[in-house]
Amino acid sequence: MKNLLLASILMIILGVVALTYQGITYTTTEKAVDMGPIQITAERTHTLPLLPILGGIAIVGGVVLFFVSRKNT
Repeated sequence: MKNLLLASILMIILGVVALTYQGITYTTTEKAVDMGPIQITAERTHTLPLLPILGGIAIVGGVVLFFVSRKNT
């Protein structure tokens, strides 16, 4: 049952993080111009959105698992 308790706490933490950040941002470097010896690169920022509903579901699921694991011990 300790694994279930640990999983519930982890789900709650991940849910709070998902609600706080609401997205993961990363930067990539791409070639913009390639003309023989002349090369120009550009950095582009991309965002992977995290829906707030997913964070809420993770928190609620973590709370439910927490109480189920505490009830069974």
